This record gives sequence, C-alpha cells and structure tokens, in this order.
Amino acid sequence: MEAEGAEGAPGGTEAALSCFSFNQDCTSLAIGTKAGYKLFSLSSVEQLDHVHGSNDTPDVYIVERLFSSSLVVVVSHTKPRQMNVYHFKKGTEICNYSYSGNILSIRLNRQRLLVCLEESIYIHNIKDMKLLKTILDIPANPTGLCALSINHSNSYLAYPGSLTTGEIVLYDGHSLKAVCTIAAHEGTLAAIAFNSSGSRLASASEKGTVIRVFSVPDGQKLYEFRRGMKRYVAISSLAFSMDSQFLCASSNTETVHIFKLGHLSNSPPPSSLEIRAIISFHLLNGERLRRLEPLPGTHEPSGHGQKGTSPAIVGRMSQQGTGPSRSEAAGVGRPRGVSVSLSLALLPSRPEEPSTWTGYVGKMFLAASNYLPTQVSDMMNQDRAFATGRLGFSGHRNICTLATIQKLPRLLVVSSSGHLYVYNLDPQDGGDCVLIKTHSLLGSGTSEENKENDLRPPLPQSYAATVARPSASAASTVPGYSEDGGALRGEVIPEHEFATGPICLDDENEFPPITSCRGDQQDKATPS
Repeated sequence: MEAEGAEGAPGGTEAALSCFSFNQDCTSLAIGTKAGYKLFSLSSVEQLDHVHGSNDTPDVYIVERLFSSSLVVVVSHTKPRQMNVYHFKKGTEICNYSYSGNILSIRLNRQRLLVCLEESIYIHNIKDMKLLKTILDIPANPTGLCALSINHSNSYLAYPGSLTTGEIVLYDGHSLKAVCTIAAHEGTLAAIAFNSSGSRLASASEKGTVIRVFSVPDGQKLYEFRRGMKRYVAISSLAFSMDSQFLCASSNTETVHIFKLGHLSNSPPPSSLEIRAIISFHLLNGERLRRLEPLPGTHEPSGHGQKGTSPAIVGRMSQQGTGPSRSEAAGVGRPRGVSVSLSLALLPSRPEEPSTWTGYVGKMFLAASNYLPTQVSDMMNQDRAFATGRLGFSGHRNICTLATIQKLPRLLVVSSSGHLYVYNLDPQDGGDCVLIKTHSLLGSGTSEENKENDLRPPLPQSYAATVARPSASAASTVPGYSEDGGALRGEVIPEHEFATGPICLDDENEFPPITSCRGDQQDKATPS
C-alpha cells in the first residue's frame, strides 16, 4: 500500500508529499517529502503520534517500514538506484544496495524484501539481506506495480505478466518458482493487493470499472465488484481489511468504495434504471439482444385481475422498426430500429415461488441473465459497493486502507496534499462513512481542519454491531505477526522456528556487519 506522490496537484501546485505508505498491518504510516521522511503511529483517532523523522536523506520517494519494528527502507531521488536499510531507533544504517536501474517500488514481509525495477525484480532474504533470486525480462512495468503477501509463511508475489492485458503472474517467494498466471482483466493492470493471509488477490485494470478477487494459489475468480460504469477512472490503491471481510478501493475521483466479501447471490438485484443503462451501453456498441421469453415455470396470462394471481415482472425484448423505445424516451442514445421493453403481467401464484415483490424481481433478473449477452449478464451479477467514503477533493494522488483503531473499524485515506482522513465504517449496514478526523501530516501544531473538527460536536464512536464484535489489540492479530516473534499468542514455537524464523530487530547480532552488506546488484544478479 504505497503511492508515489504526483508531480503536481490540480491547479499547478506541487504535491506536499512525494510518497506515502501504510505498513503491513496498517498500524503505522510513512511519508516522504523533499526534506526527508516521517513515521507515524495509527493507534488513536484523535491524536497522530510522530514516531520518527529524519532529514538526513532528502528528496525521498520510497519509504517502507516493516510492521511496527525499527527497520525502515528508504530510496531518494538523489540516488534512485540505491536502497538504504536503516535501524532508526539505533540511528544506524544496516546496509545499502545499488541496482542496474531506478528503483520503482519495494515490498517486504518478515522473510522477504523485494526490489522492483522496470524490467526486473530482486528477491532478498530479509534476515541477512542476501540476494536469493532475480526475475529478469519481465514485461515493462514503468510504475513498479507488484504485491507481496505479508504472511511470511507463504510470501507470494504478484506482478503484471503482460504489457497490453491484465495478466497477473503469481510467484512463490519461498520456493522461488512461478505458481500460475491469472487472466484477470482485458485491459492493463492498475492495482493489485493480497489479503493478510495471502489466500486472496484483488486486482483492477486501468479502466477502473471492475474489481476482481481471486483465490491463491489456484487463481480462481471468487468475487467481482463493479465500481461504476459512467466513466473510466484511475484506481490508485486496493486494500483488504485485516479480517478479509472488506475490500476498499480509491481512485482519482472523490469517492472511496468499500466492498463486502460475501455471497454475491445474496445481493439485491439491480434497479430498473441500472438495467436500462447496462442494456443501452451494450446496444450502443452494436450488440443484439436475444428475445427474452416468459420466465421458466410461468405462462402468458389470459386476463388480469383473476383471483389468486400476484404481480411479477416478465421481461420482453423485441426488435421493432417503428416507435420510440423507453431508452430513447429517457434520452439514452442507441442504434435505430432496436427497442427494449419490460412489461408487467399478472401471473398465477405458486407455492414454490417467492411470496414477496423483491423475490419476483430477483427471479426475473436471474432468468433474464440467461438470455442476455455475456457482458450484460456479467454486469447483472456483479456486486455494488457496500459502503462509500466521500472525499472533499478529486484528482489528488491518494491511498486507502481499512484498519481497526480503538476497537472500531475505520477507513483511512492519505492524500498527496499532506492530510490523513479518518472515517467511521459501519460493518453491519454500510452506507456513507462518516468523516470524524482530519490530520495534517506536515509541520507542527493543529491544522485548520483539526480546529474545525474540534469545534464540532462529538460524533458517535460506536455502532451496536461494532460493539458486539470481539475487541482487537493495538498489535496485529493476524497469525504470524505479533511482535513477540511472529507466533500466535499461547502457541508453542518449535525450536527450529527460532533458527530459521523472521528477523528479530531487538538483537543486533541478527544483522551482519554493515560493510559486508553493501553491494552492487548489477553483476550479482541470479537470473530466473
């Protein structure tokens, strides 16, 4: 979850932040500026704790922190081919490496550290910073798009497999072998993200209209969400909640979408306006709709108002040469000579049929999807946003994440303008997320936004459904990520785990001498 700041904000003003990223368990925020970098703790809504800051390295455009440890990786525009690894509590440099090209992104978990260049990816063992593998000749990746599972027990890596399509290569960071290739989208990839356990992978293309979730490692499509269809947008970030129940997506628009990973069959059917827009959208592309016959198990009524009848919708789509269609009447353009009509009929009630109007509508849409073009039926089966967060701006580079702060679920959004926005998320009912705090990430003192927030009456800090949820500690509760060595609480760790387990930053003997860790990766790369 990292973003390199935009070179200029709307209106020609320079972005305040050159980069910003959340750590692996969303308990910390790192920002890079022209002057250096800063680290913040996200343990409180009202107060943003400044953990560390440094001006020793100017013009930082990549900064990544390993969970809540003291290890931080920094890359500067002054030396874009050099990665520096610091132990900020001790004020020492652990090591630095130079590469054959500019570093575009860095990902890390407790076992692996990845350095992504435009046409290659370097995989290091984070315990001793030894180079394990170099993946060469990958398709051109000018944005450094890649994702690493934060679960060090699998360490899956994902990166684009094509320059022209949305193909994803899934790579095993432990066995150092490719696992599979996922045909995720027709268009070029814009964002990818793993969930906390590394069992799910979300992706979005440059069109930004559809977000898909795949299982790992087999690459089967599990969910498909529609962000919108009125316009194409640039998706800037995807992030799962730590319990993998929600997925959020931010873009260059003023809305952050949150999707709930449930059963798509339980979703409400699309509205008639949505269906009309979907059909008109495809008719504009010259697609022809097949005739929609009466619903299975029903028949044409011979009359209306008969006893024992109940209303249901029977869709009929026909091709006519005269007369305006409903979409034309609504102002929606489409090819002449084609009309789409939805007619109402009174059909006999059956014991096995749904007894509510919603049930009849749902049954109609389910049956209708079998008669429509594949693209249209796919849209009808795609789930919509469960909740949304409204931003007061658009066009700024931003990233989002879902975190539990003070026992409540929150939506966090960071903008290149230098602000952190904190929203309340209702996990039961969704809807519009409530903005409860705005923090300035630059300078000292209280920002104007914070002053305004302080004058407002306090907003409700809890929901009935939220309070009923089990409380979460400030530390991560994901298996393998507690700060006591990566084990679940109460779990007995085998002795061999201590020998080969993740890095322990409290023990300086875990690191080799700094001089032996410096290196140039131009000649030391091991081709894949």
